[in-house]
Amino acid sequence: MAIIVFATTSPYFATADNLATVLRNSTELLLVSLGMTLLLAMGSIDVSVGMVLGLAAIAVGRLLQAEIDPLLAALAGPLAGAALGLITGLVVVFANIPAIVATLGLLGVYRAAIFLALGGGWLSGLPTGLTTLLSSKLAGIPVAALVVAGAYGAVWAALRRTPYGPHLLAIGQSEDAARLAGITVRRTRVATFVLSGVLSGLAATFYVGTYRNVEMTIGSTLALDAIAAVVLGGTSILGGRCSLLGTALGVLLLRLLQNGLLMSGVPSLWQTVVTGVLLLTVLGLERVGSFMPSVRRAGRSV
Repeated sequence: MAIIVFATTSPYFATADNLATVLRNSTELLLVSLGMTLLLAMGSIDVSVGMVLGLAAIAVGRLLQAEIDPLLAALAGPLAGAALGLITGLVVVFANIPAIVATLGLLGVYRAAIFLALGGGWLSGLPTGLTTLLSSKLAGIPVAALVVAGAYGAVWAALRRTPYGPHLLAIGQSEDAARLAGITVRRTRVATFVLSGVLSGLAATFYVGTYRNVEMTIGSTLALDAIAAVVLGGTSILGGRCSLLGTALGVLLLRLLQNGLLMSGVPSLWQTVVTGVLLLTVLGLERVGSFMPSVRRAGRSV
């Protein structure tokens, strides 16, 4: 319904050029949301993913400023994300702190680190080498599309073809039961935070390649957008169920909604409000469903 309204209020909304713009602007959120899907399916969460992206973006930007080869600079994003994801996982798992509390604390730490790393300013006017690399095409297909498809394909294979998938969903359904079943719960949980960090770092590489700058407010609403997209796509906030296809569709729907609001002249502040209301609505419906055994579904992944 909202898309129909946007199409009638703006002659530029339902156009091929605008759809291409929405797809390009979805790359980072698609990657971050993929990691968030795994965390939520595991019964966990990470509200610091936006700051992880920001710190990884700074690492990429600094290397570009130092005139390092763009390909090596591109790899710095996932590596930095992996390191930060490891820190997050160790804090959550071995300090035995609830993920929402631990990652809220780390969000503040990482945000301060971004401020210190940027010195209160921006990284801007970065060299174009990474932009050229990431905007290229292979066999006529944009590199960004290939990377996103590869990431989703790899995670799908891990969930369906390796013990990781059943272990992840078992932990999401009941961590105690998973432990009694012989699953290495701690290792799986830490590995999932690391994987989420890698995906956020990869998103940071594309962010720098697209915008060629890193601003102080980078990633400030990313966690909200990722959680909203993932839950909208059918992954349970209660754990034990996920849908990768649903996550991708949730990201595209959210980006279309935000794009339509922008083209309709709605201030950006209200875009965040709409995202928050959408998230609360979906969570409310899921909460109601959790009290209705007849509509609850077994853990699954798509």
